[in-house]
Amino acid sequence: MQNGARPWWQRLNVPLARTASTSGFRARRRPFSLTSNERGSGTGPGSSPGPGPEDVGLLAPARAGSGAESGTGDEAVLQALLDAEAALTRAQAAVGLAPRSVASAVTEAARAERFDARGLALRARSGGNPVIPLVADLTDAVGRDAAPYVHRGATSQDILDTALMLVAARTLDTILPDLDRTARELALMAAEHRDTPMPGRTLTQHAVPTTFGLKVAGWRSLVLDARDRLSAARAGLPVQLGGAAGTLAAFAAYAEADAHAGTDGDGTGPRTGPGSHGPESESPEEAAHGVPATDLGLRLLAAYARELPLAEPPLPWHTLRTPVADLGSACAFACGALGKFAADVLVLSRSEISEVGEGDGGSSSAMPHKTNPVRATLVAASARQAPALAATLLSSLTAEDERPAGAWHAEWQPVRDLLRLTGGAAHEAAELAEGLQVFPYRMHEHLALTEGLIVSERLTVALGPLLGRARARKLLDAASRMAVDEGITLDEALEEEEPTLHEMLSRDRLRDLTDPTHYTGSAPALTDRALRRGPTPVRSSVPAHGPAQPPGTAQDAENQGSWRRSSPDDADDAAAPDRER
Repeated sequence: MQNGARPWWQRLNVPLARTASTSGFRARRRPFSLTSNERGSGTGPGSSPGPGPEDVGLLAPARAGSGAESGTGDEAVLQALLDAEAALTRAQAAVGLAPRSVASAVTEAARAERFDARGLALRARSGGNPVIPLVADLTDAVGRDAAPYVHRGATSQDILDTALMLVAARTLDTILPDLDRTARELALMAAEHRDTPMPGRTLTQHAVPTTFGLKVAGWRSLVLDARDRLSAARAGLPVQLGGAAGTLAAFAAYAEADAHAGTDGDGTGPRTGPGSHGPESESPEEAAHGVPATDLGLRLLAAYARELPLAEPPLPWHTLRTPVADLGSACAFACGALGKFAADVLVLSRSEISEVGEGDGGSSSAMPHKTNPVRATLVAASARQAPALAATLLSSLTAEDERPAGAWHAEWQPVRDLLRLTGGAAHEAAELAEGLQVFPYRMHEHLALTEGLIVSERLTVALGPLLGRARARKLLDAASRMAVDEGITLDEALEEEEPTLHEMLSRDRLRDLTDPTHYTGSAPALTDRALRRGPTPVRSSVPAHGPAQPPGTAQDAENQGSWRRSSPDDADDAAAPDRER
C-alpha cells in the first residue's frame, strides 16, 4: 500500500462489520433503494460520479420510441427480474413451501421503481450478473418474516433466464400487431395490382415481365412467415427453474427441513403440506399437465409457469439453450423478411426507376430536392445487423457442464438487441406499407425500355416450331443485336433479319408476341393463391401479454378475410383517394 493511501475497506465507502472471515471485515448489504440525492450524485457502493449513462436511442432511430424500446429498457428488465422472483415465491406458496402472506409481501415489494437499476448494474460486476445484488436488495425490502423465502432454492440463472423470457414475451406482443398491419396492407396492395405488369429483374437486368401484385404477394408471404415463426417462439417461451445444477434438489431439502420443524409458517399449527405452509393435494391444473403430486419439484415448476405465465419446459434448460436459439433465429428471420421488402423498395424508388415511393420520405440535410426512403433504409439497416446477433445466440448452444462460463452471459445483450431491431423494423415496415406510393405508368414505360427484348423468351418458344430451335435462337440473337444497335423494336428487327417471317406469322400476331403485357404467365393466379393464405394459428396454453386478443386466434381468422380482395375493382374502392398506388 502506498504511503498515505487508505485501506481498501475504507475506500469501499460502506459500513463494515466484524466477521469471522479471513479478512476480519465484511461489507454490510446496501439498502434496497437509494434516495433521490444518491441517485443524482451517483453515490453509493460501486457508483461512478454523476448520473448513470442512459441509452435513449440516439444511434438507433428505428427503435427509438417504439414499443420494443420501452419493453426492453433497463427498467423493463428490472421489473421482469422482480416479477420472476415474486412469481417463484407465489409458486412456492401454492405448493406449500412458503406462507401465502410471504408471497404477498414479496409481490408487493417487487416494484422496479423501488430499486436502483444503475447501482445494481455496477454491483453486478462482482458476481457476474445482476440477480445477486437484486436478491440482497429485495431481501432487505420485504422485512424479517419474508426475507428467508426470497430466492429460496433458486439460482441466478433461473431468475435471469425467466426474466428475459418475460421481456421477450411482452416485447413480441408489441411486434406481432405491427406484422399484422404490414400483412393486411400488402394484401390490399397485391389485390389492387394483381394485373399490373412490370419488368421482372434478375441479376439487376430486365428478365421477363411479371406483375407488381405478384411481387407484393411475395413480400406479404415473407411477412406471414416471420409472423408464424415469432408467434411460435412466443408461445414456447418457458420459465427456467432448476436450482443450483438443474435437479431442483434444494426445494425438496427445504420441504424436508420444514417438515422436521413440524409447524405452519407462523409456528402455531401442524404441518399440512410437503413443507409446512399449505395443502399437498394436486390441483386440477397440475393434473391436466400430468404432473405427479408426489414430485414436489415438478409441481413447483408447473406452478411457477402458471404464475408468470410462461410455458412449462420439459427440463431445466440451463445448458439446453433451444428457447434462446429459437427466439434469436425467429427475430433474425423476421428482420431479414422485412429487409427483403425494404430492399425492393429501395431499388424501385431510385430516381431513374421511380416505380414506387415512400409517401412521407425524409429530407436531406444538404440537398433540398431529395425525398429519401428513410423507412426502408431503417428496416434494411436492422436486417443487416440481426444475423450476427443471432449467430452469437446459436454459438451459445455449445454450453459446457450444467452452467457455462461465458456462453450464457454472452446471450443477454444480443437477445435485447434482437428484440429491439425486430420491433423497430416491424413498426417501420408497417408505416412503409401503409404509405407506399405505386406508379404503374412508370412500370409500363420500363416494359417498353428494351423495345420488346424483354419477351425474347416467348419468341424463342413461338418460333421454334416454325423455324427449328437452333435457327430460331440464331435469328433472335441477331435481331436482338440489331434492335439495340439501330434503336428499333424487336419485331421490326425480326422482319429485317428474316423477310419471310410474315409468311409464317402475321404482323398482328408478331406484335402480340412482342407485347410485354401479354406475357405475365400465371402471375395473377399465383397472386390469388398467395392471398388466400392467412397467419398460421399457434396452439398455446400461455395467455398473451399486452393485446387483449392473443396472436393466432379467431380474430386473426376474421382479419384474414379483409386481407384479400375478391377483385381489383374491390381493391380500388378500398384504396385511399388521395394516394396514388
